Amino acid sequence: MNKLKFWSRNKQDTNPARDGPNSAATTAVPSMETQRDSEKGQGGISLTSKLPHVTMRTFLMAILVAMGGFIFGYDTGQISGFLAMKVFLQRFGTPTAVTTKNPTGYHFTIVRSGLIVAMLSIGTLVGCLVAGPLANKFGRKACIPWWCLVFSIGVVIQMAVGSGKWDWVGIVIGRLVAGWGVGALSVLVPLYMAEASPVPVRGAIIACYQLFITAGIFVANCINFGTESRNDTGSYRITMGIGFIWALILGLGILLLPESPRHDFNMGRPDRGRTTMAKFYGVPEHHEAIESETAEIQKVMDATKGDHPWYEALSGPRMRYRIALAMGLQMLQQLTGANYFFYYGTTVFTGVGIPNPFVTAMILGGVNFGSTFLGVWMARRCRRRESLWIGALWQFMCFMVFASVGQFKFKGAPDDSPTAKTAGTVMIVFACLFIVSFAITWGPLVWACVGEMFPYRYRAVAMAFATASNWFWNFMLAFFTPFITGDIDFAYGYVFAGCNLAAFVVVYFFLIESRGKTLEEIDAMYLLHVNPIKSADFQFDEETKRNIAQDVNTDAMHLVGRGRNIKKANEALGTGVLHQDQDQEGNRSHSARAVFNHQNGES
Repeated sequence: MNKLKFWSRNKQDTNPARDGPNSAATTAVPSMETQRDSEKGQGGISLTSKLPHVTMRTFLMAILVAMGGFIFGYDTGQISGFLAMKVFLQRFGTPTAVTTKNPTGYHFTIVRSGLIVAMLSIGTLVGCLVAGPLANKFGRKACIPWWCLVFSIGVVIQMAVGSGKWDWVGIVIGRLVAGWGVGALSVLVPLYMAEASPVPVRGAIIACYQLFITAGIFVANCINFGTESRNDTGSYRITMGIGFIWALILGLGILLLPESPRHDFNMGRPDRGRTTMAKFYGVPEHHEAIESETAEIQKVMDATKGDHPWYEALSGPRMRYRIALAMGLQMLQQLTGANYFFYYGTTVFTGVGIPNPFVTAMILGGVNFGSTFLGVWMARRCRRRESLWIGALWQFMCFMVFASVGQFKFKGAPDDSPTAKTAGTVMIVFACLFIVSFAITWGPLVWACVGEMFPYRYRAVAMAFATASNWFWNFMLAFFTPFITGDIDFAYGYVFAGCNLAAFVVVYFFLIESRGKTLEEIDAMYLLHVNPIKSADFQFDEETKRNIAQDVNTDAMHLVGRGRNIKKANEALGTGVLHQDQDQEGNRSHSARAVFNHQNGES
């Protein structure tokens, strides 16, 4: 069993409150937000005043950077409409008999439609893995415009494709290239938000990424609805071309924003990082909140000096645990079944008298977009863990009702019959209830949790792994769902119901509550093996909180071993957990307050 001690710099200090696992008897640290003016800086500016809720700079940063999510959502929303457009079908589909199901005389085979839809996910998988290491080397801000350019090149390829027999492959290639840009932005945008946002609003800011994803889907649905009746290539090319606007806004707008403060510190520009942080917080540079956070960051950055290859992220203390957890959360975000509802929405809505699939898409997209506003509010006001596991149980219930009614009532009922209309109405209600839950919990909060759980040294690489998991399962669902639903129809919903139960288990037993904590404190909580179930009430004692960046943090480690018996070598400040020296007599001395013994529980 692991033991933990908070070692005092003053050897005469033997306060037992600092001993024991997780320091359960610690004193809560007063929040900066509740402190009143007690000191004045130059010009009478308070250095201990209450922090603003959100500054205009922070608000504009969130809106601008979240355009990366809008690009993702817009590209996702437009392709579902393209597959139902007459001109798109005629140019890239295959001839077939004219039927009620195929009134244009063209259709997409399951393989072809699967490739057109899912190839974006393959591109994003590659893009997100490449983006992490590049962001560490060149900076978060510097990389974003180039990936916007890559996305734009992919759009150009799609718009330039002709109407030959194999020209549908050009659409696939264009979506693959666009996916590189979308995947990279899906790493860089939450990463920049997590590192630049003030602590009190960090969760809400990161949740804006998901809000803009839903906004992009909804806007694409509306534009498709307005162009689908055209009898020329403008029916789909107009929607494609508008995508340039969003990439242009993000690619040029990011140039007006500063680099991430933590990246500035890491590159030896602490003054610039402090200034950026103060502007986003809306307080003077020497405000106590800025002093405290920059002191922690500086200690971490000093400790991270040295050569740390990307694969070291897989061997750091509790890093495999965190990476596996993050990849699991991103996987489960896909397996909750949100995309399944969008896929089956057309069929269900047709059964209750709404035959236009573009109206169907707008209804579902509108519910998704509108509900996400509540999700952004909850990201700041509510605990992450409770929101996620309650949402998972709610979604489980929705899927059980949806699948049961669909499989045993709606399936096989004649079109426009009372049974079909009644069953379809029930299914629509529970589809919308599911979408509301997903939009306020699993949609935005997973991005927030993943953006917060990693130390600076490994954050970009670890988030790349996590985001790659999201895109991999996105591809799996997009490509194989038509095959699966063709065999088991609405019973597929039971699979997603089981996945939502699994999501409850993962969140309840493994995810640590991160709301209201600095990134350095969250890292320390994982290192201290804080019980996830009790993590919402966990508090550091005041002395440990002041020194957490050098005493209990992953970034202070230089790893020379593998597995559970991790060893540290002296590097940089030579501090951090697991760092122990021995004097000439063989007695242990501790260079940090918090020390783990992974082998026999000795203190």
